Amino acid sequence: MLQAGIVGLPNVGKSTLFNALTRTRKAESANYPFCTIDPNVGVVQVPDARLEPLREISKTDKVIPAAIEFVDIAGLVEGASKGEGLGNKFLANIREVDAIVHVVRCFEDEDIIHNMGSIDPLRDIEVINTELILADISSLESQQEKLVKKARGGDKEAAENLLLIERLLPHLNETKPAITLDMNDDELIVIKRLCLLSAKRVLYACNVAESDLADYSGNAFVSQVETFAREHHGAGICVISAAVEAELIDFDGEEAAEYLESLGIQDSGVSLLIRAAYELLGLASYFTAGVQEVRAWTFKNGMKAPQCAGVIHTDFESGFIKAEVVAYDDLIAAGNVAKAREAGKYRLEGKDYEFKDGDVALFRFNN
Repeated sequence: MLQAGIVGLPNVGKSTLFNALTRTRKAESANYPFCTIDPNVGVVQVPDARLEPLREISKTDKVIPAAIEFVDIAGLVEGASKGEGLGNKFLANIREVDAIVHVVRCFEDEDIIHNMGSIDPLRDIEVINTELILADISSLESQQEKLVKKARGGDKEAAENLLLIERLLPHLNETKPAITLDMNDDELIVIKRLCLLSAKRVLYACNVAESDLADYSGNAFVSQVETFAREHHGAGICVISAAVEAELIDFDGEEAAEYLESLGIQDSGVSLLIRAAYELLGLASYFTAGVQEVRAWTFKNGMKAPQCAGVIHTDFESGFIKAEVVAYDDLIAAGNVAKAREAGKYRLEGKDYEFKDGDVALFRFNN
């Protein structure tokens, strides 16, 4: 299961947000730095409005949504790349995740301390980006020394790594994250081998006050982060209020809906963040639907039919014959499976078929 790591400076709302995402109080949340030391991990269901219509068509009571993992990582401080604060631990934890949810404080509150003394989201972003970049420079310089000998000995992979490192180091030394370097398809494969922190995709979660949640257009801090995100490759943005989400933890569905309505909003910021993180990781969902259950299965965009079958079980991939596929919209428009078949909306797809988000599939395979 792919992981998204929640990062940020101390006291920006990371642990509160993690608790809201996982609907638990697993992560300690307190008004002092480093209340999170060991990372908390939670499996989170991906909200998907398509599941209920599929359940009705399939006449089943069992629905299993897709899921991803969120990791609440200790707060980072300036100098982390040199071991300040919990720096080394932070960097080791973030190296293991697939993408970063960077929580940025975008509200004023004298009762909640900020470890840098004032609210400045772009400065906060720069602090963390700089530490990731410095850690990457150190890592690449160390790798470079070891790769030179291998490349001289004719190691093709080592030579490929060295060529990209020679391009990356000047880029990083200009305090630019690795993800913003223009790379061709071959280099995008190579960079994965280098395990760089600043090469991970980022979603900026702007933590705003309750009063800004319905309309944050007047929040200058959010505007600054939006502009910054647009200028950086692969960066996204989501506006949430960790304080509001913390309130929702103890509400049932009806109570939560009433509370959100009283604030002038329809959907939880956490739901929006989960879906945004899912997309950030390059993930999509296909469905299996029958009388036993309706289930969303997670796959990476670009995966072909046998690989998607393998998401269910490796035997499905190795013995793949065909996939019987209907698009979600076509199935819903038809009203049921029989009518969708009569309308010719079901297709038999082979090994080269690239799955699309919302496909409803049944796999044929050899045992």
